[in-house]
Amino acid sequence: MLDSLRQPLESGEVSVARANAHVTFPARVQLVAAMNPCRCGHLGDAALACSRAPKCAADYQGKVSGPLLDRIDLHVEVEPVSAADLALPPTAEASSVVATRVAAARGVQTRRLEGTKMRTNAELTGDALEAHATPDEAGRRLLLQAAQSMHLSARGYTRMLRVARTIADMAGAEVIGRAHIAEALSYRRQAPRN
Repeated sequence: MLDSLRQPLESGEVSVARANAHVTFPARVQLVAAMNPCRCGHLGDAALACSRAPKCAADYQGKVSGPLLDRIDLHVEVEPVSAADLALPPTAEASSVVATRVAAARGVQTRRLEGTKMRTNAELTGDALEAHATPDEAGRRLLLQAAQSMHLSARGYTRMLRVARTIADMAGAEVIGRAHIAEALSYRRQAPRN
């Protein structure tokens, strides 16, 4: 069932085929998904974890296929929050500050892609990807090294360039550097080998 999301995530369209008709609808979405590390949800806690760990986690996480994971650009692992952590004052930036930075980065993308059918870095392909998301030499070397060691597919490689372009835009950088590539790679989860 989850793998049926692969094509809409890739193409931005959903096709419905029936006996007498074939209809295609736009489906440009931003997928936000969450899952526990294992069935019981307590993989990292020896006191609460089930007796099947770590096999339980491998089985549970194996339900999401490598090709589907390859289409998800950002993977962020979040540690459990303790009761003591809940009592601490917030340390993160205010949402309004982040929203201002995001709006500025989107403005950069809009100006960069003016006159094309593309609106965001996520849509960069072909010549536009090469023109706007080619990293500097140090960034290129890091991406090539990571592509080999992480076994990135061509799709994964392209997605890392798009994410790095957005990270550079958020930082106000014209050129994608090694630090932008490194951050993009830190959000990439190595797909399981099914």
